[in-house]
Amino acid sequence: MENNLSEKSGRDNGAEMRQQPASLPLPGSTAYGNLPQFPKRGALPFRRTIRRNELRQIVPLAETTIYEMERRGEFPRRFNLTPRCVVWDLAEVEAWIDERKQAPRAGATKPDVHLRKTRPVRAGSGQG
Repeated sequence: MENNLSEKSGRDNGAEMRQQPASLPLPGSTAYGNLPQFPKRGALPFRRTIRRNELRQIVPLAETTIYEMERRGEFPRRFNLTPRCVVWDLAEVEAWIDERKQAPRAGATKPDVHLRKTRPVRAGSGQG
């Protein structure tokens, strides 16, 4: 009895399979190119992600520095692909590096040594 059922279902599936390709357009035809599942404008942009080891090779900063900069919004945010896999978007990291290259170097101010609590500077020194 099982053989009869499998033979019947096999025949039914075969008939359905034969009818389905006949209703679809053939590859290479204009109707085939107009099917909605095929993108009209080339491939989607490729977005590469990098893991911690690759990030360390690109950005020579300590993990704690990167974490603090992320927290302050000064570095691209990491995100989880899975609960155990943390990645960064490579394009964002490269854009951050380019932004840092373009930043003026003279903008950094030095701390005022007269305001420090340890090893205070005498009031008369440093004035010329």
